[in-house]
Amino acid sequence: MSLPNKVDFKRLSDGIAALVELVVRLRGPEGCPWDAKQTDSSIKIYLLEEAYEVLDAIESSSSRDVCMELGDLLFHIIFLAHLASERNEFDFVDVVEKIREKMIHRHPHVFGETSVNSAKEVARNWVKIKKAEKEAKEEGTSPFLESVPVNLPALLRAHRLSERASKVDFDWPNPGKVWEKVQEEVGELGTAIAKADGEEIAEEMGDLLFSLVNLARHWGFNAEDLLRNANKKFLERFKMMETELNASEVELEDATPEQMNQAWEKVKS
Repeated sequence: MSLPNKVDFKRLSDGIAALVELVVRLRGPEGCPWDAKQTDSSIKIYLLEEAYEVLDAIESSSSRDVCMELGDLLFHIIFLAHLASERNEFDFVDVVEKIREKMIHRHPHVFGETSVNSAKEVARNWVKIKKAEKEAKEEGTSPFLESVPVNLPALLRAHRLSERASKVDFDWPNPGKVWEKVQEEVGELGTAIAKADGEEIAEEMGDLLFSLVNLARHWGFNAEDLLRNANKKFLERFKMMETELNASEVELEDATPEQMNQAWEKVKS
């Protein structure tokens, strides 16, 4: 295996070509019946699953798993590109060439004459370039925020929407102001709960979640990552609680709320 910081371009080109060739064979007359039946709509679900498996591998800090899962994700990208090539729309080479052109265009401070002094300036330039790209399209231009994908997980989309708005200074000035907003939303949720108004409770809970997303963003976190970590922690503690109950010869299904709470507090400590 070559060192990560040294690119063996022949090995790279041979590897990509072989993977594309594999997809062509799977879709061919002598290929796999299952692969031959697939469409964009059927593959997109697997694409999403593979992306999340990459995230899981990254969070587990296993370089072997990250390598394997990135390969699975790449396979589905090449597969989708090949489906498009069968319809004479584009192929994987077009995908590679277009993203390369886009990244060069969006990094004028690296490939052009633009000067920047901070990551914040890079982000501002990025927004301006993306806006200009959209305006250059003849049709189908999207408003500033609507280009954030609808199918993103809700917490991640809230982060991206508010992050995008912050690029044009539509944002709270500091984390303290966001915390004040969170407290305000908690108060409004409390009022809705006191009235037992289900519709209002749902709306205020959504507002509170959105505010918490922004609080996380202002502290340099991503709420999607934070909740994933919290889910993982809850799962680990729940399994430990079950083990603790079993050590006391109590099955989880038979445990009382008091026994579960005692075991929970014990594993927390």
